[in-house]
Amino acid sequence: MTLVLTEPVNRTILLLDIEDFSRRDDVAQACLRRELHSVVEDTLAEAGVERNMQYREDRGDGLIVLISADIPKTALLRALLTTTPDGLCQYNRLASSSAQMRLRMVLAAGEVAFDRKHGTVGGLVGHDLNQSCRLLDADVLREALAQRDADCALGVSTPVYQGVVRHGHRGLRPEEFHRASVSVKKDRLELWLHGPLPYGTTGPAQEPASAESESTGAHGEGAGRPPAAEPAGRGAGITFHGGTVSFGGSQVLGDQTGVSGGHVSGDVVMGNVQREGRGEQA
Repeated sequence: MTLVLTEPVNRTILLLDIEDFSRRDDVAQACLRRELHSVVEDTLAEAGVERNMQYREDRGDGLIVLISADIPKTALLRALLTTTPDGLCQYNRLASSSAQMRLRMVLAAGEVAFDRKHGTVGGLVGHDLNQSCRLLDADVLREALAQRDADCALGVSTPVYQGVVRHGHRGLRPEEFHRASVSVKKDRLELWLHGPLPYGTTGPAQEPASAESESTGAHGEGAGRPPAAEPAGRGAGITFHGGTVSFGGSQVLGDQTGVSGGHVSGDVVMGNVQREGRGEQA
């Protein structure tokens, strides 16, 4: 029998996974699976995804959904941020404690091919799909869901964030997405998490800003902030800022003798200095 690998095509990749699925009994798992399909049906319908524009692969505790690139990702994101949480909330209000459902979700995009085999279902192949699955399995997404009261946690890949989210299209607020570095199976990836990062998680280290971005306040950070003044001389606790001198935290403006602290005005005199024209000594 000949096995045919199809040509890779570009698809939007939606991945969903049910939290703590394996800890439930068979009856609860069957209930969760049915409800997951129902929530996904409503979400895709809200985004305008017809049956012939999607492919679904059942993963037991989750779903892989490939969506035609003709469907705007903005529409999918709006549905994931509104319709999906609403559907989960309505279900969980009536479900027993053993059948509560919470989801991890990832929206990505990339090239996917099919390696079809007779008598089997599925056969998806693609590097972009593999990376998306790693994002779904990332600790930061798991921890975000565990630490929240919400019924779902959404992350997007960097191409989706850069190409769609960051532009602030209707219903999408870039400031609500936070970048996190994740390590899964020796891969180092980036995930843009909707909502705050989990406690104890920090974003990736920022690259040093250029002199131009510091002065112009690129991306809204440091706007209007003057650059820090460089010390004009050496000495313990002495700093020069234009015409102002700071000694150990004290600012000096004008004539002063014996400065101990606070904000003062005048010239600071250290030791005995003859004042010209007055015949006085300090």
